[in-house]
Amino acid sequence: MTSDDLSAMETKISGELSRRPECFITHLSEVRLLQQLDAGELTEFANRNGWRVVRRLGGRQLQFYNDTTERMLNEEDRTPVGG
Repeated sequence: MTSDDLSAMETKISGELSRRPECFITHLSEVRLLQQLDAGELTEFANRNGWRVVRRLGGRQLQFYNDTTERMLNEEDRTPVGG
């Protein structure tokens, strides 16, 4: 996986979340790209962008949501309590 691939995925998710409350990643090649990240890296990828990620259907589908708490913490450059 290259940083360009992850950057393209970030752009896609961001665009979708600017129009809708959730973004479903179901296309096999996109799911495979994100499955290359371990659970911690995937959560960090989502948190860094102010999103929340949920794995569905045994990992065959990923769902991203805007997370206002994470977004506020990112703007204030601090981490959540217990996180």
